[in-house]
Amino acid sequence: MKKHYLLFASFLVLFFACQKKYDLPPIVENSDWKTKVISPYPQNTEGNPDSGFYYLTKGAYLGSGIPYAIMKKRVERNPEKFARKSGLASEYGFAVFETIQGVEVMNGTCFSCHAGKVDGEVFLGLGNSLNDNQTNLTTPAKLLNWRVRKKYKNDSTTIAAFDDFGNYFKLMAPYIHTENPGVNPAARIAEACMRYRDPEDLSYTPEPQYDVREYNLASDIPALWHMQKKNALYYTAVGRGDFTKLLFQASVLGIKDSTAARVAQKKFVHIVAWINSIEPPKYPGKIDLELAEKGKKVFQKKCQGCHGTYDEPETYPNKVVSINKIGTDPLYASYASDSKIVGWYNQSWFAQSEPRSWFEPERGYIAPPLDGIWATAPYFHNGSVPTIYQVLKSSARPEKWKRSQDSKKYDWEKVGWKYKNKNRGKGEMTYDTTLPGYGNQGHTFADSLSENYRWALVEYLKTL
Repeated sequence: MKKHYLLFASFLVLFFACQKKYDLPPIVENSDWKTKVISPYPQNTEGNPDSGFYYLTKGAYLGSGIPYAIMKKRVERNPEKFARKSGLASEYGFAVFETIQGVEVMNGTCFSCHAGKVDGEVFLGLGNSLNDNQTNLTTPAKLLNWRVRKKYKNDSTTIAAFDDFGNYFKLMAPYIHTENPGVNPAARIAEACMRYRDPEDLSYTPEPQYDVREYNLASDIPALWHMQKKNALYYTAVGRGDFTKLLFQASVLGIKDSTAARVAQKKFVHIVAWINSIEPPKYPGKIDLELAEKGKKVFQKKCQGCHGTYDEPETYPNKVVSINKIGTDPLYASYASDSKIVGWYNQSWFAQSEPRSWFEPERGYIAPPLDGIWATAPYFHNGSVPTIYQVLKSSARPEKWKRSQDSKKYDWEKVGWKYKNKNRGKGEMTYDTTLPGYGNQGHTFADSLSENYRWALVEYLKTL
């Protein structure tokens, strides 16, 4: 008896020792609203798309970076191979540019995250969901800083060209590794970098301006072409006002201050113009038009009230759906409402100078446009559902699933990523929906459909 007691006690000690304790925001559910429509804000439409693409791929909007002399041989030998090894979908994911000090540096571009690959083809503007951000970069960030500062210790110009990026990279590194593959920590990058910036002029401050939670929550990467229809940005519609400033936020990783920020932000008018010019990719396979027409009628009855219409003229309601109504994992919406970056942002250069942008969190998620939906797997704000078919049938969603990093392994029938069930383990590229913030529940509006109508709806969604 004593032996069994000791074994049981040992099991309890081991069990509780292995349980992770997460520093999570409180989840406050909505009780007073079901949906909200976000009104438009006037945007500058005078940009040039060609200038925008040039600036996206070669511009200095990140301000600083790694001295290119360190990377030059490796990159110039084979830019595409370097991109692949860096987890990028294309060589457009990094840029070489000259800083204000006259030093050539290298840093990431918007295409580090917003160039995705399906069936071996790169689509600029599509989220790069094949990347894996689970590695903690704290040690690599320290080593990079050590290497650069040792190599260029007597070269103040090169050190100055690296300093901002090096410092902010080191400060943000502990806060951006993700709990699952394929998801992106963009919101955490902004949160971790901005806390070391003076809100008035964006200059570096040695003491953090606010606290951040330790748990690294991430999201799927939305397609950039969806921005053409949106009145607010991000999954919770928290980003309001001028899009040039909202898109420019990634620059806080290396930009010097608000003076440099203003120079870059003005050029983002052209980036917005380029985003407004891109077309969603057309489904490349055969479509059963008769079945799709049947699915269209289902869509009109079940889906268009939130996701809009796709015949000319197209409509999109910009509707945020409350946590209670949508039922999807609520943690990301709760985190957006709980984060202290909201207060910092709304008293900062971003919100207090023209053109204004500000944060207005909602405890819900915006129903996205569905243009090019066939290419945008995995689905939901947290990338927890592999295929469109499973979005429409909640009981078919896997709890833990592993997909290959080979973009050619695409499921053309259910429309999304091919995967293997991994319910007995984790492993590389395995998505675990039991982790906080990564649940695959909710959005059960199509569960009542018959299989025939469900497949018809899948077929119609291929046409969008």
